Amino acid sequence: MWLFQDFLDQSKQLNQTPSRSLPAYHPPNKKYKIIHQAVTIPNLPAPLHYLNFLSMIGQPNTPMLRNNSAIRTTALDTATVLASSSPHMAGQLSRYSISAECAFEKQQFKFANKEHVIGAFPKFQIQRKDSELSFEIEVITTPLISHFTKLRFGLAEHWSVMCQCHGEVKYKGQHYDIDQLGAFEYGRSVDFSYVPLAFFTYQIINLADQRQLLLEQIRDSFNRVVQSRIYLRDLKKQQTSMFDQMVRFQVHRVYPAVKTPNGQKMYLPREFEWCYQGEQGYRIHICAQSRGDFKFGLAAGYVGSFKYQVKIDNYEENGESGYCEYVDCRALKWQEHNSQEKIRNEIEEIVPFSLKK
Repeated sequence: MWLFQDFLDQSKQLNQTPSRSLPAYHPPNKKYKIIHQAVTIPNLPAPLHYLNFLSMIGQPNTPMLRNNSAIRTTALDTATVLASSSPHMAGQLSRYSISAECAFEKQQFKFANKEHVIGAFPKFQIQRKDSELSFEIEVITTPLISHFTKLRFGLAEHWSVMCQCHGEVKYKGQHYDIDQLGAFEYGRSVDFSYVPLAFFTYQIINLADQRQLLLEQIRDSFNRVVQSRIYLRDLKKQQTSMFDQMVRFQVHRVYPAVKTPNGQKMYLPREFEWCYQGEQGYRIHICAQSRGDFKFGLAAGYVGSFKYQVKIDNYEENGESGYCEYVDCRALKWQEHNSQEKIRNEIEEIVPFSLKK
């Protein structure tokens, strides 16, 4: 699996020799039917804790990325937008017919009269008008890019750039001004017939001194690790580092199983950790405790926030507002692997999940 992955995916090489040229950014076209873009801002003060805007234009034939419950016409005519923050929400997920409700142009993505993305590198505007959660955020991108995926033959790619986000958020009549580091992401893909990826987790932590941690793991439907990485980005030093050897992700405690709108049973993490130890002795260790504010709408899974303790060599930092994405479409035998006792211990506890009805 790893040999095939390294041959097909060129992202490792790109992260080792980063380019200063602008990455691809455009709406759907004849070749790329699937487009994803996102702005995520962790480390916001309570009660927000985080803010995100995630759009998926077209529904890919990949278990962890496909939201079948959102499809009303066809998969390629379906766009979804998830916009959420930590407080309780009922309307975080919107679904649209692309042909009837959306307009996509070179520097403009319009989802009905509700969400709007305008701009080009290095400046973008993200707008949302809604009675529950509204915002207007200006995004200024930096040259610090991390490549998650870059398939050969131009089949697919997914990247993230560090960015500065400032603007106003309105939640249920309350106004909040924000000025924080975030991540701006974009992905494009051809319409594959099927890709058997079933597990995905992705977390963002903003550290002191304008640094940012990205943590990612992907597994296939047989529970085999396809990718497990940590990215460390430093805006002051204008450096980005990637670690993909001996990166371990482990869930220690889970919440009781939930059933998604797609009919998938899923155990969401309550306590988890990341560990990395390099050959030169460099160490990264993250312990995290979920806030229990998971919301459905990230493809086939959830988003939420967590408290954390980070140790990088001798440096330590604690925080209240890391950001988490979590999708687990594996069979239950893999989800429950080595977890039966943890699940039984938590089965009677009440968890404040927010689901789109």
